[in-house]
Order: sequence, then structure tokens, then C-alpha cells
Amino acid sequence: MPVIHSYIVAYDSGFAPNPFNGFCTLATCKPDIRKRASLGDWIVGTGSNRQGVRRGGFLVHAMRVREALTFVEYWNDPRFEKKKPNLHGSYRMACGDNIYCPLEGGGWRQLNSYHSGEDGTAVQKHISRDTSVDRVLISDDFVYFGAEGPKIPDVLRDAGLVLSGRGRKKVEEPASIANFETWLEGLGVKGYQGRPFDMVEAARKRK
Repeated sequence: MPVIHSYIVAYDSGFAPNPFNGFCTLATCKPDIRKRASLGDWIVGTGSNRQGVRRGGFLVHAMRVREALTFVEYWNDPRFEKKKPNLHGSYRMACGDNIYCPLEGGGWRQLNSYHSGEDGTAVQKHISRDTSVDRVLISDDFVYFGAEGPKIPDVLRDAGLVLSGRGRKKVEEPASIANFETWLEGLGVKGYQGRPFDMVEAARKRK
């Protein structure tokens, strides 16, 4: 029986998760979820309520886990070549999450990415945390709304789908999972639907 792993997307940049190029992928951050989620489980991200965002209780994304790859498999898979970041390209190219190139003899080269320093240098704390769980979650059955998602219904909030702090909430009650799937299906859309919050803010500041 699938379960739901729910968490707050503290920074909705399109990097973690990355919803572009036909797949929603979780390759960085959230090592606990990447370790524990099984194939068929749902990962649900809801908005942050921090000042300047105020999207608490709104759906950012929902992805059903279809595959789990190692970092080496993810790096070498041609399906995910476009998820290797290019900070000088378009927004979606810049926030690529395929950032760990395996080195001969072990270890990783971290590509210039959202987890690098401002000058492009590797950040060891991110390398250590990201690669502490050698597992990348892949979904082609997802919906991503970013900053433009619907409000989570009260019945699902009451079932524990929306957290009020850090960590993750594991929803295992079959009726709650069925209610969530019915609601999600009723939205009538799949795939990439809306821009990440940071992308919306960047566009607003350019005006």
C-alpha cells in the first residue's frame, strides 16, 4: 500500500524538486525522504509560510515515485542530460539538479549549481548531505504548480497532509490516501503547470 511523504518546500526554486524536461526529480536535499520513500509512494510538497512567501497550505507539487537511481546511474542516464545545470542558460537550465559527477577512485565533482558557492566553488556541506543517501527519486506521474498551486482542502489538512514545521509527515491511513488521490485526479492536470516561486519573483523584480 503506498503512503504519502509530505513536507514543506522551504525554497521553491525548481531545483529540489526539479520539475522540468518531462520528469520530476528529487536528487538533492531531503535525504530522509530519498532514503525511505518506496516505489509507488507519493511525495507531496506544500508551500512555505515564511515572510515574503506566505504559501503555507498550498500545493507546490505531488510526485508518485516511479524509479530510484544511484547518483552514478542518474549522471549517466541520457534521459537526464538536460538536468545538468548551466547557470548561463535559461532559468530551467540553471536549476538543473544532476550536479554530481562521479570521480575515478570515488568521490564527487559538484557542478556549478544552486548548491555551489557564488563563485562556482563546491560546497562540502551540500555534497556531504546530498550524497549521504545515494538515491535519486524519479517520477513521470506528477503535477508541479510551484507558486501557483491550489489550496489543500481542509479534510486533507486534518489528515496531516500539511506540516507546520521541518521534517516530513508520513500519511498511511488508506482513506486519507484515497481522498488525496481523488482530489489530485479531480484537478484534471498533470506535469509542469506553474512556475517556481523564485522564478515568479525574479520576473516580478524585472518589471
